Amino acid sequence: MMQVKVIYDDAMLGHAPDGYDPKRPEWTEIVRERLGELDEGGMRYTHPERPERLQAILASLEERPIEGLHLVGAEPADRDTKLLAHTAAHVDYVESYRGKSGWLHPDTTAVSGGSCEAADVAVGAAVGAVDVVLSEEGPRRAFALVRPPGHHAGPNGPEGFCLFNNVAIAALHAQERHDVERVLIVDWDVHHGNGTQAIVRDRADILHFDIHAEAPVYPGTGAVFDTGPRHRPGGLINVPVPLQSGDTVFVEALEEILAPAARHFLPDLVIVSAGYDAHPADLLMNVSEGAFAVMTEQVLALAERYCEGRIAFVLEGGYREALSTAVHASLRVLAGAEAPAIERDVDDPGRDAVLVADRFHSRPVHF
Repeated sequence: MMQVKVIYDDAMLGHAPDGYDPKRPEWTEIVRERLGELDEGGMRYTHPERPERLQAILASLEERPIEGLHLVGAEPADRDTKLLAHTAAHVDYVESYRGKSGWLHPDTTAVSGGSCEAADVAVGAAVGAVDVVLSEEGPRRAFALVRPPGHHAGPNGPEGFCLFNNVAIAALHAQERHDVERVLIVDWDVHHGNGTQAIVRDRADILHFDIHAEAPVYPGTGAVFDTGPRHRPGGLINVPVPLQSGDTVFVEALEEILAPAARHFLPDLVIVSAGYDAHPADLLMNVSEGAFAVMTEQVLALAERYCEGRIAFVLEGGYREALSTAVHASLRVLAGAEAPAIERDVDDPGRDAVLVADRFHSRPVHF
């Protein structure tokens, strides 16, 4: 059994977007019209990024406790911490909505009265996870259960349900305040982490690995040839895969592409942008709970090999009932359980995309 800190705070339940924005009546009317259509059909709309996501995870942990997990609170991040990854204009724009409802971006990035506090605490939880695993006395494994998520928020503004980029801030916090030299970010959310890429792409001391649904799936970025500046250790490794790719594709991408890249990069810390919307319940991919457990085992092995086991997970996407069970699968492995064996599907068409990405990223010039 291993000790794992789970970082969580009820303040993050205060983020409950409802689609009303007095500053932008045209958006409000569109949303109200759509909501009316749904109500007429006997359905009640809720924003996909809703409080029930975290409540379901907590309920799962209460129903099926995992030995070795310790739930701790989080403090809201201060302005200087958010400025590690974002411009002052970005931070001020989000702050202008404190205590209000509104739409920050036409792609459905919305806030409610408690969203700014929730976002500050989400950043604080991600930073807290890094603080835990880098401390001398703390366990070297942590999972920040956060919302709103973060990996679409770029340096200049919120986007894609994300107000601040929790993972990018946590990585830069590790470097600025803990003197960590090299950080490996692994993003397996089904949507490309375009915000993280924009923030870290020019850094030689951060390697951003991202496996995701290929364009035109939102946000439509993350092409395999988008590597950022070359001829230095860090950079971007994008692995876009077709819709309905399954366990074999994701696990093999981590085996064949991520593992060799980590061997070249030699990270001092691993941070996982842990999105679970590649699960079949979210309709875009076919990654099972067992595969998420295997992937957790894979990144954990990299952390053990290169950085004394120091690894921090930060929740990203996953919007349906399977989120709680998939997160539970990762937490079990972090606490010392063995991941189940998964059946490899040699006919999964997504394997061709992994092969293409492997050939591209293994060229010597990349490092």
